[in-house]
Amino acid sequence: MSEAYVECLVKAKGNVIFLILRFALYAMAAVSFLSMALGTGFFGVLFGFAFAAAGYYLGMLGEVEYEYLYMDKELSVDRILAQTSRKKAATYSMERVEIMAPINSHRLDSYKNRQVKIKDYSIGREEQPDKRYAFFFEGGEKIIFSPSDEMITVMKNTNPRKVFTD
Repeated sequence: MSEAYVECLVKAKGNVIFLILRFALYAMAAVSFLSMALGTGFFGVLFGFAFAAAGYYLGMLGEVEYEYLYMDKELSVDRILAQTSRKKAATYSMERVEIMAPINSHRLDSYKNRQVKIKDYSIGREEQPDKRYAFFFEGGEKIIFSPSDEMITVMKNTNPRKVFTD
């Protein structure tokens, strides 16, 4: 039994809404601190710190990276927020995957009408050429991710009947 190990790190597209809300919360924090100087006292400080903390955590949610780790027919996905906190998002056994192919592949046409839960661990945007892949896990989930070419090669070598690269 040969061991296959590949890891890949991708940065997801930043959301403009998170950026706007973050700066709005920082502006509200500044106004709260300035209003404290004008005589609101304790409530100005309290609201200022609350708005600043909310802006900080919203900024963390806006900077997301995904790390894929493929080892011995198992794909593990970790979510990294603002390069500071890491959390395991999911683990998928390739033995329970039905099919894996590029997201626009004709091989996924027969799966398009299924009512499945979609989980997106990809870069979040369509590039030219589109390097995102999709796979169906146990018939109930469609997972979209952006693996490297090396990861696709290793996955295809270990699962030649389920992984397609066309």
